[in-house]
Amino acid sequence: MELKDQLREVKAASKELALLTEEKRNQILKNIACLLIERKEEILTANQKDIANAAELSKAMIERLTLTYEKIEAMAKQVEIVVKQKDPLHRELESIQRPNGLLIKKMSIPLGVMAIIYESRPNVTIDVACLCVKSGNACVLKGGKEAHHTNQVLVALIHDAMRGIIDEHAVMLIDSSSLVLELIQSNGLVDVAVPRGGKGLIDFVVKNATVPVIETGAGICHQYVDKKADLNQAVKVAVNAKASRPSVCNAIETLLVHKEVAEPFLTALKQAMEEVHVILKGDERVARFIDVEPICTGDYATEYNEYILNLKIVDSLEEAVAHIQHYSTGHSETIMTQDESRAQYFIDHIDSACVYINASTRFSDGGEFGFGLELGISTQKLHARGPLGLQQMTTYRYVIFGDGQIR
Repeated sequence: MELKDQLREVKAASKELALLTEEKRNQILKNIACLLIERKEEILTANQKDIANAAELSKAMIERLTLTYEKIEAMAKQVEIVVKQKDPLHRELESIQRPNGLLIKKMSIPLGVMAIIYESRPNVTIDVACLCVKSGNACVLKGGKEAHHTNQVLVALIHDAMRGIIDEHAVMLIDSSSLVLELIQSNGLVDVAVPRGGKGLIDFVVKNATVPVIETGAGICHQYVDKKADLNQAVKVAVNAKASRPSVCNAIETLLVHKEVAEPFLTALKQAMEEVHVILKGDERVARFIDVEPICTGDYATEYNEYILNLKIVDSLEEAVAHIQHYSTGHSETIMTQDESRAQYFIDHIDSACVYINASTRFSDGGEFGFGLELGISTQKLHARGPLGLQQMTTYRYVIFGDGQIR
């Protein structure tokens, strides 16, 4: 079947899903959670096939690809959490009573058909499908080729969970990368495209899509250690922000440190990062204090997804802000300082989705924000920004109640 014909079936299913009661949407999710546990062995067998074919991937990327019993159980628990979350649909967002008697209500509704293009992590297949079902959106999933076998099994499981409740076309998986361009140019059939992955994938979708795009994921995140920072705290945060999971988009790629605290901070950081096997890069100025690998200008624009961290000494808070403004992808940045006025300057001048004071950027996550599962981290300003949870996966319309009024 041609992609356009398949998308017409998805579009029809999206209208059915939008009318489905919360009880039935939740029942699909409960079925998915149960089937994840029941079919653990089948999922892991498929996942091992993918891992065997992924020898060329980095260690960090293989970690993202790999499923275990514990990860599958965690996926099922996350689905159960979504079941318990408040229904994002049919909410009255605003009510306006006009002098002429018209009552205008702003009501939440699904976006429609969402095309999600992502890489590596097969748990995203479950996360996205469940978020879409709960929010009344049909979805077209284009996972990475490296997770082919796992995604096939997971989507078959989702279809089994939907059987007897709704048309299985409400969740569709496409395998061929050659269809991505057609998918993101299917105006009238796809309502929004969401790329999740590396810079290359995101840039391709943003530049080529003719349907609306929610840009997510590209994470060149920064930590700035100010001259007024608690240095012990700053080292602890840096280790967490880089090494806890270097393959995720909220990990820092560059650390900036004020010249007045460079020597004690870098000395302590070097020891801490060696313990977690992080490679440090820096220029001649950094090399005066610690041994580092040489850095080039292009490294500051690189999202490593690896145990690699850029270091740079700056002369002022203003210089740190200017560097971040130049290289940031608008995801997450943090300042370590005990000076409120300097923290406020950072807040006022950094225009990223998430701006932190004395905390790790690793908290940029739907679950950590209390949103539950997330679709991704939006790095743009429309239609939503930051973690995309259930509430952000809806749009709205105005419903106007009258009694014969004419204009």
